[in-house]
Parts: sequence; structure tokens; C-alpha cells
Amino acid sequence: MEISQFIAHHGLSENPFTAEEARFDPVFDRLTTKSTTHQDFDKILGDIARPSTAVVFGEKGSGKTAIRLRIAQLVAEYNTAHPDQRTLLVAYDDLNPVLDRIAQRHQRGMSFNKASRTGAEKLLSHTRLADHQDAILSLAVTRLLDGVLGATGEGSAAMPADVEKKVKTMPRDLRTDLAVLAALYDQPRSGTVATRWGQLRRKLKLRFLPPAPYFRYANISLSLITLVCWLSASVFSWGEGGPPGWLAPLAWITGIGAAVGWVVWGWSRFVLWKLCHNIQKDVHAVQRQTRDLMNMLLELKGSDIAPQPWPVPGVQGEHDSRFQLTHKLMNILQHFGYTGMMVLVDRVDEPSLVAGKPECMKPVVWPMLDHKFLQQDRVGLKLLLPIELRHLVHREDTNFFQQSRLDKQNMVDRLTWSGATLYDMCTNRLRACRKANGASTESGGEAASGGSLRDLFAQDVTRQQLVEALDQMHQPRDAFKFLYAVIQEHCRTVSQDEADYLIPRLTLEGIRRQQAQRVQDLQRGMTPS
Repeated sequence: MEISQFIAHHGLSENPFTAEEARFDPVFDRLTTKSTTHQDFDKILGDIARPSTAVVFGEKGSGKTAIRLRIAQLVAEYNTAHPDQRTLLVAYDDLNPVLDRIAQRHQRGMSFNKASRTGAEKLLSHTRLADHQDAILSLAVTRLLDGVLGATGEGSAAMPADVEKKVKTMPRDLRTDLAVLAALYDQPRSGTVATRWGQLRRKLKLRFLPPAPYFRYANISLSLITLVCWLSASVFSWGEGGPPGWLAPLAWITGIGAAVGWVVWGWSRFVLWKLCHNIQKDVHAVQRQTRDLMNMLLELKGSDIAPQPWPVPGVQGEHDSRFQLTHKLMNILQHFGYTGMMVLVDRVDEPSLVAGKPECMKPVVWPMLDHKFLQQDRVGLKLLLPIELRHLVHREDTNFFQQSRLDKQNMVDRLTWSGATLYDMCTNRLRACRKANGASTESGGEAASGGSLRDLFAQDVTRQQLVEALDQMHQPRDAFKFLYAVIQEHCRTVSQDEADYLIPRLTLEGIRRQQAQRVQDLQRGMTPS
């Protein structure tokens, strides 16, 4: 029997149990937010209006990515219902660009092979909390600027209808802070940073006249006057009367003025270049050239540049400037109707440098387990971490726990799923795949509500037997694989002429034993999937 024939007989538009990744699962997209979720989901989500931090550890296939997608869906619905009290969602789930840039900074002068475990660990050990802060600021600032500048695309932040009025009514300090954040962290998907920064500067009405060009023009004028005076003196010296008495003092005065002016102008340029060079040297997670950054900052007043918390090593501390910049960003977001920011950290085991190795994940994730970072005002971080890191966390000493204070971070020690919850989840998926006309099932049951998982099986299979079988799968992904294998085995052993569309208990038990052994082998690292 063809699987499609079995699926069509039960009134389904597609097999509910084929997908293994939530990001590419069309059935998951059709499920509503009221469908079955993990028992700890409300704890992980918290209050969207007041984002809080949560640290979650889960096995592969335990639903971490599904939780992230569900949170994103709920935040989008909340923002639609509360346009004046939105929460900015930042998906920090692709660490490849950040880790690659960090590796490039420290790879020079050493031999490195991506397949080398020692080389990868050594490069990743340079990952700092400041790098994660810069990456998050870059994602948030880019989303904000996409919305302010009216850029179309999925990544742009939703702006109020009167965004132009909001921009015009911004206080000058907020406009300056937004321009500084754009110069530091904007990473547009198309176009250049300088072009977009110019558009933002004009939109923010920061079209003041910087003194640097006029100062340079004055120096050039003094230099030309000095040159003319000395040339005139030389010409007059050929005549009988000689040069006028005032010409030489004028030449000396203008010459000294020009020399002092050029020294002051050069020193100011050098100081600004040094600042931009230090920023470019310390900000590893964002691509920025010293010349481009200097050209942007030259458009700002010195009084605007001096008080900024630039991300450079100094007396403020290693991370303090990033915390101040985050605070400035939150004040700007508040002006546009955003009361908080939620950062979703996921897929930390997938970057090419990490390659799923716990010893490579640790130096990447551990800097983020900092109490001050996790407890920022109006910022909630959702760390969805692999279970391997849980084992490493439990091996840490007292100093680590005092610094991270995981007892205050809404920590979920392990994402575990009961058989009953998995049964309800699979039933919801089956109903989501049911055709609109809703064919009646052979076994009756819950046809009025769209049917249940029990409707696919023969009369000798009870709901409790299905729950117990799913309980041995532990994770949603393994539960789906189990049911897919059950349907596949039934269709393989039944011919089309028999037209038996109910799965017998014998088939269920045989596949249950095979899949339970596969799950055990997977947990022991003896099988890839």
C-alpha cells in the first residue's frame, strides 16, 4: 500500500510526521498558539510586556527551536495588539558570522585547520561577552534603522504610523545617540553603511556645519597669505626701495598662525583616527573600517563625540560601555513605542567552528552566563542550550554559580516530555493536516473534534498503549520518527487489495522496540539519528 493512499483514506492532506526540523515544518506553521506546548513554556516565555531571562537545556529534538518560533509568533501577536507597548524581538540564532570574524582576528600568525579540534578550541577561547553584546546590538540597531528608514523586508522593526513625527520630535540627545549607534553597529543587508548613515543623518536633521572644514580652509588661507607675502618680499627686494616694512611681520604672523593651525588640525584628526582605530580593533563581531567610521564621526560635533561610551578598553571596564550603549538603545526604542527587547539565543551547536562539540560550545556560551548581562533592565534573554552544556554547568565550582546566578534566571534544567503530552501534540498535528471536508474515521472516537491519533490504529490498540510507546521516545522529533516508521511499516506489509487502513498492535509493538533501541543508542552516541 502506498503511504499517500493511507494518508488520503484518513482524510489527511499530508503525512503529519515527516518533518524533523521545526524551521522547515509546514505543519508547525499551521498550528495555533493554543496547540500543545511544553509544560514549562509559560515559565520560559514570561511576561512579554516585561521581558525576563530564561536558560533552557534540552536534548536534540526536544523542541528548543519550536519554542523559539512559538515565542516569536506570540511576540508578533502581542505587538499587533499593543502598538504603543511593543517588544523588539532579536533572533540571535546564527553565530557563524560572529565566530568567523573572531577567528579571523586571532587566526593570523598561527596554523589553523577547521577540522582540528585543538585549533577550533583555541580560537573560540577568545570569545568575549563584549563580542556577544556587539552582535546583539548590531542585530537590534539594524532592525531599528530598517524601520526608521522605511526599508522593506522581514527583518525591519515595526514602526508606529506616525514614525516621521516621532523622528522629528526626538530630543537632540536621542538623535545623536541613534546616529552613534548606527555608525558603530548598523549592518545593512544591501548598500553601504556610509550611504545609509547619511540618509539617517538627514532624516534626524543633524545637518549642522562641522567646524573641521572651515578650520582647514582658514589654515589654507593663512598658508597662501604667507606664501604671497614672502614672494612679494622677494620681488620688492629686487627694486631700489626694497619691500615695505609691514610685509615681513605680516608674513611671520600668518606663517606662525598657519603652522599652529595645521598642528591643531592634524592633532584633532589624529585623536579621532586613534579613537576609530581602537573601536575597530576592539569590536570583533561587526565589520567596520577605520576610515569609514572616521568619515561618519567627522560629521558630528566634538561635544557630541566626547561624552559617548565608546566600545574601547579603558577605565570604564571591559563591558561597561556596551551596557551603556544598550541602555541608550532602550531609551531610543522607548521613543518609538518599544518597552522592552527580547533576545532569542539558539543553535549554538551548529556553527562550523563548533561542529556540535561540547568543548567548543563552552567557550562560546560561558561568557553569556554573566548575572549582570542576563539581568539587564528591559532586556530578556532566552538561552536555548544543548543538553551537553547542562552536564558541564553542573561540574562548575561555586564561583561560577555566584557569577551567573542561574537560580534567578528561570532555568529549565532539562526539557522532558511525557507520553501524554506527546500524544496530544501528535493529535494536534494530525488535526492540522485534516482536509477541510473531514472524512469520517473508521473507529469513530473524536471525529467531531477532528479525530485523534488513536483513530489510525485498530481496536486492539488502546490510547494508553500509544501513550506508553510515545513515553519511550522522550522527544517530539523521536516521537514523529516513531509514528512515521509505524505508518511506513504498516503500508509495507499490507497490499492495496487488502485495503486495511488501521494499524494493528503487532506492528506498533515491533516498531516501538526498534525505535526505543534507536533512542537509547542515540543518547549513548552510538547512532547519528
